[in-house]
Amino acid sequence: MAASSIFMVAPITVFKRNPTFSIRCMAQRPQNGETESSKQATTPNMTTLPPPPPAPKVSSKFSDVLAFSGPAPERINGRLAMIGFVSAMAVEVSSGQDVFAQIGNGGVAVFVGTSVVLTLASLVPLFKGVSVQSKSSGLMTSDAELWNGRVAMLGLVALAFTEYVKGSALV
Repeated sequence: MAASSIFMVAPITVFKRNPTFSIRCMAQRPQNGETESSKQATTPNMTTLPPPPPAPKVSSKFSDVLAFSGPAPERINGRLAMIGFVSAMAVEVSSGQDVFAQIGNGGVAVFVGTSVVLTLASLVPLFKGVSVQSKSSGLMTSDAELWNGRVAMLGLVALAFTEYVKGSALV
């Protein structure tokens, strides 16, 4: 008798503060000879979910790749800024020339050549439909590259501004 008292139906209880709110116990009494353990053993079969749909293919249209919010512009500019910042600092340390002297002494031709090669190398995989995130793993993720590029852009501008205000090389 004690085991069947668990399955007793409780009367409807109405709270005095909110008369529209009620609580009901939906438990049922065991059927003839049925126990609690046999009820748990007859759980309905769960159907397996279908596999998730494949990831959408990345658009390789020229207007999508080079759109303002597309995958190419910020990455290419960030890569150029990373190369530019490191090379500007390396030339400055080795020869003592500031950024403006480096640009005046043939830096424009080197910049244009580097820009063309890096832009083509960055665009070829994107035009083939390879997503930027598909090749990133571990420490070298696509987000880390974006942040490094942003910091390099700020660093290059800060370097040029500081050298302009100072009137000479930073190092």
